[in-house]
Amino acid sequence: MVGDAIVTMNGVDFGVFLVPESNTYETLRNRAFIADELGYHSLWVSDHLVGMYDSPVSPRLECWTTVAALGAATSNVMLGQLTMAAPFRNPALLAKMAATLDVITDGRAILSVGAGWHEGEFNGYGYDYGTKRSRAGRLEEAAKIIKLMWTEEAPSFEGRYYSINEARCSPKPVQKPHMPLMVAGDGERLTLRTAARHGDMSNFAHWVGTPETFRHKAEVLERHCLSVGRDPDEIRKTWAAFVFIDEDRGRAEEKSEPLFSGLDWTPPTRGLVGDPETVTQRINQYVDEGATLFILSFLGGDWERDARLFREKVASEFR
Repeated sequence: MVGDAIVTMNGVDFGVFLVPESNTYETLRNRAFIADELGYHSLWVSDHLVGMYDSPVSPRLECWTTVAALGAATSNVMLGQLTMAAPFRNPALLAKMAATLDVITDGRAILSVGAGWHEGEFNGYGYDYGTKRSRAGRLEEAAKIIKLMWTEEAPSFEGRYYSINEARCSPKPVQKPHMPLMVAGDGERLTLRTAARHGDMSNFAHWVGTPETFRHKAEVLERHCLSVGRDPDEIRKTWAAFVFIDEDRGRAEEKSEPLFSGLDWTPPTRGLVGDPETVTQRINQYVDEGATLFILSFLGGDWERDARLFREKVASEFR
């Protein structure tokens, strides 16, 4: 029944990605309420400081403020970010902010951090863009500090990029032993190693790609886990996908063409496009490779209709 939570017997869940660019807060709040009502697992908001899709001057709401506000507007969904750029915020303060949100929402917060990649917004806001290696280094230290803040009373840490000195985070997160930390990014030598060391969740595949590329990244993550003495099954693997869904497969494909035309994204790499049966088959390909949480960006033009159709005809197959 619509309104029931999607409780999956096989450990597969579905979250909803909300676009904070060129959408009003009222639109995001209404969509969050619908997703909550329909029983989706989680809401996710991207962390960029300038317009990314239409123009750099497009209005865009700040990620953390938006997620916190949506926490007050919902009752059941988890709340995450795809993905917080670690260099934008002091990691100890970010850990404190996340713990506070977890307390306020009675244990519904997820913190997702990545290295950041958009040089223009780094430069515009006065952040040091650095190199891929230095951003990966910041991510590694940030993830370590965040976990220390959530699990120790007064941790200290001295790193190359960050340091803390008997920093306290009280109250701690409601979720035990702590709220989930997602480490996002697909860098095989550094970022996936950070995910293996510190992540409770990973996101190394989003928007485009194939089950085969997902499997490859999962295997790299597993090797890093084994090298640091971590059980790979402790880390939940997620996949974020564009969704164009319609009862008629041809209409769904037609709706997707404005996004994909002119781009070197062949049909097998375009996310979830088709009728409910086709979309379900596609999801099962990723489930076979270890994905258990799917973060969905509905782009078919009628957001509520698509969210309801997916809930009723696709998510119901995974109960």
